[in-house]
Amino acid sequence: MLFTHDTEIALQSAAALVNTMGPPDTLTTDEQLETFVRDQGWSGELTGERVELDEVRALRPQLARLWELDEDALVPLVNGLLTDARALPQLVDHDDWGWHLHAVPDDAPLATRMAVEAAMAMVDVVRAGELGRLRTCEAEGCEAVHVDLSRNRSRRFCSTACGNRMAAAAYRERQARQEDPA
Repeated sequence: MLFTHDTEIALQSAAALVNTMGPPDTLTTDEQLETFVRDQGWSGELTGERVELDEVRALRPQLARLWELDEDALVPLVNGLLTDARALPQLVDHDDWGWHLHAVPDDAPLATRMAVEAAMAMVDVVRAGELGRLRTCEAEGCEAVHVDLSRNRSRRFCSTACGNRMAAAAYRERQARQEDPA
């Protein structure tokens, strides 16, 4: 394991949140937010108020920058996310996760909890010198982000679907070259 379980989950959840920007945008309703929160296993309160959805949607471009910046530019962003939330790390144990860190209370706004979880995970990424594991999908036409947690740093695509699509395109291209060697 490269990172602790909670760091890996937080990184993958941040990537999933960034990828909801689309196209198409898949986080436009309270119901979609509720499904996202449930699918990502977020703990704490979910108010269901429109402001909550708006705050989470506004967080996405900030988190997207985590995949774009170099270390020198990334650190102030991460520190800002932690400072703005007045993050105070605490060890917690819930839901069979074992001991892990929470840095804001469970009743903090959802967008704040998401921002701090992503920032705390990025602290581990920077400290481990593993910023290169934050990647953008290499599939043509896909701009989704992902976290390469493979041992040999070989993950190129955000999903199996993109990998299969690119493999099929490469196969068709090889076939066409064999049929028409001119």
